[in-house]
Order: sequence, then structure tokens, then C-alpha cells
Amino acid sequence: MIFGIPLLIVGLMVFLTKTSSFQMNPDDLAMGITFDLLLTVPFIYFMLIRRTNIPKTTVVPFLILGVVTCSIILPVENQHYLSLFKTWILPVVELSVVGYVVYNIRKAIKSFKQKKGFSVDFFTTLKNTCHEILPKNLVIPIVTEIAVFYYGFFYWKKRKLEPNEFSYHKDSGTVALLMAIILVVAIETVALHVLLEKWSYVAAWILTFLSIYSGIQIFGFLKSMFKRPISIENDKLFLRYGIMNESTLDLKNIHSVEISYKDIEINEKTRKLSFLGELESHNIIIHLKKESTLTGLYGVKRNFKNLALHVDDKVEFKNQMDNALQQWQ
Repeated sequence: MIFGIPLLIVGLMVFLTKTSSFQMNPDDLAMGITFDLLLTVPFIYFMLIRRTNIPKTTVVPFLILGVVTCSIILPVENQHYLSLFKTWILPVVELSVVGYVVYNIRKAIKSFKQKKGFSVDFFTTLKNTCHEILPKNLVIPIVTEIAVFYYGFFYWKKRKLEPNEFSYHKDSGTVALLMAIILVVAIETVALHVLLEKWSYVAAWILTFLSIYSGIQIFGFLKSMFKRPISIENDKLFLRYGIMNESTLDLKNIHSVEISYKDIEINEKTRKLSFLGELESHNIIIHLKKESTLTGLYGVKRNFKNLALHVDDKVEFKNQMDNALQQWQ
């Protein structure tokens, strides 16, 4: 009912454009089809979900579906009202959605700050907020893209570590490696653009855009490492590697924490917190009693029972972990 009725209307509008009636009265019917796809369908969908737990923001995908459908099925000369909608209404809708997300994030951050014993983490707060207001399948991609730009270009304030927080980027070599990759991408982009432009101007700019976007993402990943430290809070250990990998462990599930530089075999039970895997060294190995989950980019999940990671102040980390684990022995 919820999805079938709006989609049925969309299908009827598509069918209508194929009839002889549309060919005889394209202007009048084009206006009706445009209003049905852009207003009627989203409104009916909203009425169907208003008493359910489905996020109200899911109206937006139906709105976008209407815009795309109109653009495809209507002749260019009959897209006057569609053009007006794209110019004046669609930007307002987009800004409203962004404003709604930002408002809920700010509200969630204030709520987190009121809870003693927990630090505020933007990425976690963003995920929790978007889970409440966006379709489930859209949450991780949207959150990742927002976080890349937030950490890369908006969060410049220096992150002061609390006594229960630990950095992992100062001595690992990952920062230097990612900066080198960004430099290589920049150099190769210029060279390839010049070469490709001789063959295809469009292809050259497409590749350049993709390269620039890749560089922006790597820069966002890099900056997020400075802003998301590992932390021990109450009965949990929050393991973070920027926005690339993370895992939250219950202290009662941790068997032991050891300082170790020995080589390990990466398999289904033993993994590394770093997304670079064996390319980055480690100095801490955490052994669990039961398997837990490591969440990577775009929500990719992998189970592990042993996790190797690098901590800049490994001795202090082990001491605090040993003290925290005493009550669970």
C-alpha cells in the first residue's frame, strides 16, 4: 500500500504519455502529469507514512523520482513547469533537508554533552541522527560523504586529548603515506588531464573531477584521524581509526591487552584496526572472549576475536586498560 499506490500513479503517468490523447493535447496533459508526479505522488506517500515509523524525509526520494520521470517522459518543449520546479522549489527542498539534518545533529550533540562520562563524537552523533531521519540504506553513504567534508574542511580546531583518550597517528607513518598519496594524485591528475585532453575533452575533465574528489576523500580520511581518538569510557572501549574503521567493545568481553610488535596473520579471527592492514605496524593486540564487529567504510562489517592496532602512548593505554579490566576478571 505505502509504496504500491505512489508507484502505481507514476506508472499511470508514464502510460499516459504513450497514448494518442497526449499526442493531441501535449501542453495541457504535460502540466497535469508534472503536477501529479511532483506534488500528488509525494503528498499521497506522505499521508500513507505519517502514522508509521518510516522517516518523513523518505518523501524526498519520491520527489526526486518525480523529477527524473518527468525529465525522461515529457518532451523538452513541454517541460516548462518542470524547469520552474527545478529552479525555485527543488533547491528549497534540498536546503530544508540539510537544515533539518543539521538541526537534529546539534540537538543530539547537546543531548550527548548532558550525559556525564561520555565524550561527544561528531561521526557517531551524525550516524545516530541520520538513522532516525533517513532511509536505512542511505544512512552510511550520506554520513560518510558529510563526514569527509566536515573533518576535511570545517573541523580545524585542535582536538585536546582527555586523560582517557589516546592518539594513534603520530608515530604510525600513516599520515605521511596518505599525504604522499594526495601529492601523487595531484601530480598524476595534471599529467593525465593534458594527455587525455588531446583525445577527449570530456573524458579529461571527468577523470580530473574523479581524481580531485578522490583527493578530497583521502584528505577527509586523514584529518578524521586527528579528531577521533581511541577512548575508554565507563564500561566500553571505543576503538576508532578516523572514519575508516571503528569498533565498540564491552570491557567485560576483553580477555587481555598486550604490548606486542610481533607479526600476525590476518584472517577471519585476527584483524587490524587500520584500514591499511599489514602496511601499518602495530604495538597493541587486544584478545576478546567472544567475537565482535569491526565496521569499515560505507558500513562494511567484519568479525574478529583478536585486534591489532597502534597506540602512540602504548604503555599508558595498557595501564588504563588493565585497571579498567580488573573489575571484569
